[in-house]
Amino acid sequence: MEIYRGIRDLRRSFTRPVLTLGNFDGVHLGHQAILDLVIERARALGGESILYTFDPHPRRVLQPESDLRLLDTFEQKVETLAGLGLDAVIAEPFDRDFASVSPERFIGYYIHERIRPVEVYVGYDFHFGRDREGSMRLLTERGPHLGFSVTVVSEVQVEGRDVNSTRIRELLAEGEVEEAALLLGRPFCARGEIVEGDQRGQTIGFPTANLSPETEILPAPGVYFGHLRCLGEDSEWTGRSLPVVTNVGYRPTFRDGRDLVAEAHVLDFEGDLYGQRVDLSFEGRLRGEERFSSSDALRRQIAKDVQVARKHLGL
Repeated sequence: MEIYRGIRDLRRSFTRPVLTLGNFDGVHLGHQAILDLVIERARALGGESILYTFDPHPRRVLQPESDLRLLDTFEQKVETLAGLGLDAVIAEPFDRDFASVSPERFIGYYIHERIRPVEVYVGYDFHFGRDREGSMRLLTERGPHLGFSVTVVSEVQVEGRDVNSTRIRELLAEGEVEEAALLLGRPFCARGEIVEGDQRGQTIGFPTANLSPETEILPAPGVYFGHLRCLGEDSEWTGRSLPVVTNVGYRPTFRDGRDLVAEAHVLDFEGDLYGQRVDLSFEGRLRGEERFSSSDALRRQIAKDVQVARKHLGL
């Protein structure tokens, strides 16, 4: 999959491009429905499937006070898109100047002149151009005059509920990682580097790998089961999926912490993961965060958590 850092980075013409546009935060099932259609149509036409997206997310520039937290890093997004079979991603640098572009110029120059699509597929709620003035009506009216058809794709539903990034964020904030996985089409993964912690887990017999997250979201405080996967190329553990029990929280038993942390106990593991970049998946929730009266009480509860997690993980 080719990646272009904006329209100005394009150095070639696409062959019969089939295009979709949007932020695609999380690349959830709703996004995947659009992308599957784009990829299918591109193959049928002997063309190329393209996503035109924006980095950073427009709300980061236009509403910095909103404290938007994204579901994935740009690196994670690119990997997911590549895995779906997309041919190219154009990630337009979004700043105040780009935000001031009129809807007509966005369609006429950025889409038509630079990309030259033959077909365009967009989600039902896509807006574009200065002050989000560009609507689906304008795009569907202008498209045929410029040589491309426009199809608006309806929102996907799972079990009667709409699939969107906001809903997934809400589910993660509630610790509902299994339902979030249904909407994402995969377990939610936090990415980051394993760093040295306070060694408290080691002293009670359950050493942990402490995540310094690159991902902006962690699930609600609690205990989860899932897997840890090393991303580097220089580790004996690279590519292996290691079962884990992960605590997300402020470690209330030992201190009044203010930073939300993720500490993963890797089951049946002996080794050193310090410095490794990893993906840490959250596949199910065992319980909420609790304060224990002593280290012994905490040790006994963790042993129970591990036992239950083994059953869920098929170990």
